[in-house]
Amino acid sequence: MPHHELVAELTAGLPSGSVLADPEVTASYRHDMASFSEAGTPAVVVLPRTVEEVQHVMRTATALRVPVVPQGARTGLSGGANATDDCIVLSTARMDRILDIDPVERIAVVEPGVVNAVLSRAVGERGLCYPPDPSSWEMCTIGGNIGTGAGGLCCVKYGVTAEYVLGLEVVLADGRLLSTGRRTAKGVAGYDLTRLFVGSEGTLGIVVKAVLALRPAPPPQLALAAEFPSTAAACAAVCSIMESGHVPSLLELMDGTTIRAVNAMANMGLPETTEALLLAAFDTPEPAADLAAVGALCSAAGATEVVPAEDAAESEMLLQARRLSLTALERLSTATMIDDVCVPRARLGDMLEGVAAVARTYDLTIGVCAHAGDGNTHPVVCFDARDPDESRRARESFDAIMALGLGLGGTITGEHGVGVLKKEWLARELGPTGTELQRGVKAVFDPLGLLNPGKLF
Repeated sequence: MPHHELVAELTAGLPSGSVLADPEVTASYRHDMASFSEAGTPAVVVLPRTVEEVQHVMRTATALRVPVVPQGARTGLSGGANATDDCIVLSTARMDRILDIDPVERIAVVEPGVVNAVLSRAVGERGLCYPPDPSSWEMCTIGGNIGTGAGGLCCVKYGVTAEYVLGLEVVLADGRLLSTGRRTAKGVAGYDLTRLFVGSEGTLGIVVKAVLALRPAPPPQLALAAEFPSTAAACAAVCSIMESGHVPSLLELMDGTTIRAVNAMANMGLPETTEALLLAAFDTPEPAADLAAVGALCSAAGATEVVPAEDAAESEMLLQARRLSLTALERLSTATMIDDVCVPRARLGDMLEGVAAVARTYDLTIGVCAHAGDGNTHPVVCFDARDPDESRRARESFDAIMALGLGLGGTITGEHGVGVLKKEWLARELGPTGTELQRGVKAVFDPLGLLNPGKLF
């Protein structure tokens, strides 16, 4: 339908300033951080503040058969928030209230536009902790975290977003409001629709409220850095640490390409001969003892240097290299494609060696940083987007890495989601029967196919 008619229908039920139709403005909402992925041009962008306003948008979309693409902070890396042509982009950025923090029940009730770091600081003031901490936590929103099933650096001990979402309020495609889950510590009534929405990337409904589990704030963590002459040795240390029963709050790995990129950007002083850097941290009552035990395991696995921190400030200095990894790799070329393959921990060494082989095959720079304790690797393919041949090789290498991960018994995404970047690979991972059933679930919630079309399948 003509854009002006759609704008008129939306404006009729939304406050002034909530509907953006200027093409120069709406163009800025075309895609998330996967800017190289396919993206269309939205007809209009809406910024509701209330549940009722979201319901009006969905009722209008259903009546006029207009697709709707939900967006949070657009920090995603798989194109899951990318617009489709002539769609309504529904941004939840203005729905940013923390509605309740309950230290007795250890829950927080929030709207989807609340930034992860804002929530973390707010509950921290009450002696509590919201553990999921994606690398983009200073920008990403809870709604986006729920949509992608986000993880973070602390997942090895505390788990991912799905484990902290107790209940949701969701506006369905036809505008109805659905309440799922609970506020209680336990509850198993009916199918677990809450878990179904986590990781659904906005294809089943619009999350407008979330009940999140909290934990008591842990003690400050202490970290160590261990340098290895090979990724195989570092991955052997990871296996030893996990097999020995240790529960680090963080266990991260950087390969030699990433180390050298960080050195070049920030002068970290890491030896250029180091081929892998393993970072471990503990927030236990006696972290120094845990670090000593893990340091011994690293040395036994072949670490050439083990440097434990003595206090929180030193720990933060050690972890700074990991936090700079993505930025440093992005500086190596005009574009990056960030893979998100998770493999069994015991196959982590095979995964990193395989990625290095892919880099040689396609003559590309590919650095790997990983949540090693989870087996979740982030190979970063660096390429010149202005060069068609290099862009082609980048995409082929990206696919080769996903094939490698599946061949090692892994999954194509541990925390970034599928979006448009990996939807062909989702079908390969699920198989025909799994894909058919998931499409059936989508049809139950969104029979007209209006919610985030072209994503996942």
